[in-house]
Amino acid sequence: METDGLRTDRLGLLLDQFDQARAMARVRLAGLGDEEYLWEPVARCWSIRRRGDAATPRAYGPGEWVLDKGAPGIPANEYAEVARQAADGMTIAKIADDWSVTVERVEQVLAHTGTPEPDDTPITTIAWRLGHLHSDFAGRWEWTFGERRRDPKLLVDFTPSAASALERFWKLVDRWRDSVAAVTDEQLDMVGFSQYPYGSDPDDPFIAVLAGANLEFIHHMAEVALLRDLWRTRFTAFE
Repeated sequence: METDGLRTDRLGLLLDQFDQARAMARVRLAGLGDEEYLWEPVARCWSIRRRGDAATPRAYGPGEWVLDKGAPGIPANEYAEVARQAADGMTIAKIADDWSVTVERVEQVLAHTGTPEPDDTPITTIAWRLGHLHSDFAGRWEWTFGERRRDPKLLVDFTPSAASALERFWKLVDRWRDSVAAVTDEQLDMVGFSQYPYGSDPDDPFIAVLAGANLEFIHHMAEVALLRDLWRTRFTAFE
């Protein structure tokens, strides 16, 4: 169904949302240079670094440059998701495996009452946010539409070149979008249509996976846009 040129079917709504976010992101990322791409606005940022300079315990990537990644954990803003997983019938052991934490940690989260304390999360660079998104979309494509065998952490060769990173990223994003556009209604409702191993994809209907992927894209691109604004005004912010 269409209304004034806009689709109102389930897949159409998600595609239109993604297309609008992608178009805005392309405009906001135009002219990104290497210095801005790697800019660390505060100390102890997460970014991409040469393998020998990695400062985080689980930094990953197949080449010379790796993406910072810290110790596994369940952030406070995900406590509700853990509760949802348990309510949907996932065992505590499966939830622990999903988040790469201990069973005891999952039990602590499920037993928590009240408002969780805010997480002390690292500030991340534009390079990190783009690398994280690139890795996420590459892995989801491989484990949904690809061979479903390659390690998602080895699919993206991170680079200190903003132009190269964006060229590769947009090509991958376009491939994801084209593949999603061909999904049938039956596949949208299929639990486990995506077998992406780092998350709950195998336990979710694919329409929920798509909604989550859109949210991931939108919120990280909003963060990138803010970092670009801060970079542009970095010498005038306190005048």
